[in-house]
Amino acid sequence: MPRHLLLTSLCALAACLAPGSHASAQDFPPKKTINMVVGFVPGGAADIGARIIAKKLGENLGVSVTVENKAGAGGNIAHQYTATGPADGSVLLFGSVGPLSIAPNMMKLPYDPVKDLAPLTMAVNFPNVLVVHPGTGIKSFAEFIAAAKKDPGKLDFASTGPGSASHLAGELLNDMAKIDTVHVPYKGGAAALQDLLGGRVAAWYATFATAAPHIEAGKVVPLASTGTQRLNGLPQVPTIAESGYPGFSATNWYAFVASSKVPTPVLDRWHAELVKVLTAPDVVDQLNKHGLTPMPGTRDELARYMARETATWGRIIRERKITAQ
Repeated sequence: MPRHLLLTSLCALAACLAPGSHASAQDFPPKKTINMVVGFVPGGAADIGARIIAKKLGENLGVSVTVENKAGAGGNIAHQYTATGPADGSVLLFGSVGPLSIAPNMMKLPYDPVKDLAPLTMAVNFPNVLVVHPGTGIKSFAEFIAAAKKDPGKLDFASTGPGSASHLAGELLNDMAKIDTVHVPYKGGAAALQDLLGGRVAAWYATFATAAPHIEAGKVVPLASTGTQRLNGLPQVPTIAESGYPGFSATNWYAFVASSKVPTPVLDRWHAELVKVLTAPDVVDQLNKHGLTPMPGTRDELARYMARETATWGRIIRERKITAQ
C-alpha cells in the first residue's frame, strides 16, 4: 500500500478508537440497563428524587434505569464507586453536596471529585428544616437556641454522615449562634429519622421530603428552615436567617455526575437527556411535592457551582476544626 494511503487508513482508525470520538456517541444509551447510583439508604430525599427522575428517564429512552443505593461514609462510597467504575456511561451518580464539595475539605478521598467525576447537570437544590422530637419540649427556634445555651453539649442533632449538608448546617449554626450542639452521624436520612422518631436523638436538619409526613402527624416539631426563603410546604416556619442570624444559608443539593473516563459525546448526551427529564412538567410537579426544586443547568455551570461550594464550606470546616470523625 502506498505510504500516503497507509497513513490515511491509520488516522481514520485512530479517530474511530479515540475517546470522545463521534463513534462513541453512536451507542446511546450505552446499555439496556442504566444504573443510577445514590449514596444513601432508601427512603430519604436523595432516594425519592432519584427514583422520580429514573422512572421518567427510562420511559424517555426505552431502557431500564435502576436506582442502586450504595450507602455509607456520608455518600463517599457511591462517589468512589462511580469514579472508579465503568467508563461506558452506563453508571450515573445522583451526587450530593457532601462528597462533591464538603468531604474534600475534611479528608483524603480515594477519588478526586474534580478530576475523576464529570459534571452533567444540577438536579435539585433545597433547604433543610430543623426539626426536634416533641419530647424535648422545644416548640420554637428561639427555645432551641435558649436550651442549647442553657446546657452546652446536651442537645444533639442527627445528620446523614460526616460532611453532609445536614452536618454542616448544624456546625454553621453552632458557629453563628455560639452554641454547642453535638453532631450524631448516620448512614442516611431513613436511619436518622428512625432515631429521631424514637427520641434517641433530639434534633435533625431534615429534608422536607422526609420530614413532612411526620410534621403533619405531630411526631416531630419544625423550628426553622436553612435556606434564604421559607419552604413552600411550611410557610409558617421561619428561616434561620430571619430568626436572628442574617446571612445563614445551608442548602442541600443533588447533581448528576459520571466517571470522567466516559467519552465527552456520551456525557453531553446524558446532560441533554437529564435536562429534558428535569424540565418535564410531571417530573417538576412530583419533585416539588417532596420539597425538591429542579434546577437543571449546563455542565460548566455545575462545575463552577461545585467550586464555589467547596470554597465556602472549606472555610467553615477550617474555622470550626471539623473532622471526619
